[in-house]
Formats: sequence, C-alpha cells, structure tokens
Amino acid sequence: MSISAAIKTHLPLMRRYARALTGSQESGDTYVSAVIEALIAEPSALPPIEDKRVALFQMLSKIWGSAFIDMKGQFESETWEKTAAMRLAALPPTARQAFLLVAVEGFTSEDAATILDVSQDDFSNLIDRAAVDIADQVSTNVLIIEDEPMIAMEIEQLVTDLGHSTTGIARTHADALKLFNQNRPGLVLADIRLADGSSGIDAVNEIFATHESPPPIIFITAYPEMLLTGERPEPTFLITKPFSPEMVKALISQALFFEEEADVAA
Repeated sequence: MSISAAIKTHLPLMRRYARALTGSQESGDTYVSAVIEALIAEPSALPPIEDKRVALFQMLSKIWGSAFIDMKGQFESETWEKTAAMRLAALPPTARQAFLLVAVEGFTSEDAATILDVSQDDFSNLIDRAAVDIADQVSTNVLIIEDEPMIAMEIEQLVTDLGHSTTGIARTHADALKLFNQNRPGLVLADIRLADGSSGIDAVNEIFATHESPPPIIFITAYPEMLLTGERPEPTFLITKPFSPEMVKALISQALFFEEEADVAA
C-alpha cells in the first residue's frame, strides 16, 4: 500500500484518536495535519513497519509527544463526550495513549507497544496505571458469570487489582439472576456456556428485559460466534478466550469510562 493510500484509508481513525487525546477535533486535526505534512515533505519519515496503520499511529504518537497540548479547556461536547474527555484529561499522557490504543482503537497490546515504542512489560504497566486511575474515577461493583473456578478467580483478581469490588461469582443462569438482583452491579462480566448447560446469553437477555438501565456487559467467551447472530444483546464488549490480562483491564476500563450510569460503589 502506498503512503497516500495508507493515509486515505486510516485518516478517519487517526482523527478519532487525535481528537480523544487532545479533547477537541480542532486540536486533534492539527496533529494529524502535522503527520501528513511531514510525510509529504519526506515520505521516508514513515517508520519502517509493515502494518501501515501501526506505522502512522506511531508517527502521530511521536509528534503528539513532542508538542503536548494540555487538554484543559479544550473539550467539545459536540465532537467528544465531555465527561469522558474530562476523565481522559486526568490520565498521565502516555497511559492515556495506551488506554485509547487498546480500548478504543482496538490495537493488540503488542502493536500498541510498538506504536508507543515501549517494551511489552512497560506497556502492561501503562495499562495498569490507566486502569487504576480510571477505577479511582468510576469504581464500581462487578458481577462475574463464569463456571470455571480457575478462570473466575483470575478474573476476580483482575477486577480487584483495578480497585473494583465483586458482588459474587455465578456459575449458572439462575445464580446470575439471583446475585444480580441481590446487589445490582455496575458491570457484568459474562461467559456464554455455564456449568449446568445454561446460557450466559439468556441470563444477560433477562437482565436487559427486566431492567430499564442495565449495566454494561462484557462477554468473555471461547465461542464468540454465538454472539454474532444480530440478536440482543449486541456484543459491544467482547473478549475471546484465552484472553490477555491487558485486554480484560482495558475493556473493563472502557466499559465504565464511557458509561455515565454505572452504579458507583459506596
């Protein structure tokens, strides 16, 4: 793919990312324009990375880091949800990038580490920092629907490491509904196939059907194709097993970060 074709293909995504980083479309476009101008002047300035999207985002990240603009006062509610922008502004700059690259732009942790030009360990630390800072703003109770004890324990540890609490671990459809109604959570992490042959999808469907403002749902499953049916609930947040801890943390943060109505723990 030529540089001009790569820019044309990925320009909308670059603009979205830059807008999130800066808090406004105008400021974000200034950085994106700087990338384009640099490439017009010197095409060889594009990092020698096979994936052109990764290369372009790395270049954008370096330019943003070299001329950082404070987000204070930059918020534009018509282009970037204001509450989310204010929450983003509270994150350290590099941790903010790490969070957005994985949770919003959908890069793998490996590609995101390449974009930020950091080691995988350093990237993991950045995601942890972002997740903890986000949890400080939107700490909540989490219901885990998972029938495999080891996986449930791992997920519970990730949740508590982020500063959230758990309302319990459900192994069946009936358990999930009971725990949900006993202590309404601000987030649900749900497997699809449960211990007694029941379905996490059915449990979530019932939650949606019986509550006007259900919390965000993250499906964690080895069977993602079961959610691609076009039926409710839509898999807004989906993690495929085996999962990476970084992805789980990023999606938990994303689901709560942009969810204004999540119940906040006392």
